[in-house]
Amino acid sequence: MLATLFHPALTDCRRLFLRNYEVQINIGVHEFEKKGEQRVLINVDLFIPLAESTPKHDHLQEVVDYDFIRNTIAKRMAEGHIHLQETLCDDVARAMLTHPKVRAVRVSTEKPDVYPDCDSVGVEVFHVKGA
Repeated sequence: MLATLFHPALTDCRRLFLRNYEVQINIGVHEFEKKGEQRVLINVDLFIPLAESTPKHDHLQEVVDYDFIRNTIAKRMAEGHIHLQETLCDDVARAMLTHPKVRAVRVSTEKPDVYPDCDSVGVEVFHVKGA
């Protein structure tokens, strides 16, 4: 989804990101997946207008705090079992867009332990606020 970086609505944005946030969550549709947690990697890109994210006084409240990303993900995970990675991505993306400074979001999830012959299986979604 490199093309998202060239979306016309993002030309005046800063990209804030969280890479390979490793969590243990209850996710999956198969019975064996419902019995325990799985390792999932979560990646988030937030696109924030420079006018909303360029600090004038070097203070945290002038920008979007990384804690917002982590806390939002933790809140969704605390809601319980998730069947599909698509649902997780959509839920996290929707929640990220509730922040008033965020214009767009890209979320991806990966399950790295599903198949022994590949690095991971995953899903990615991109949303622009109001689009």
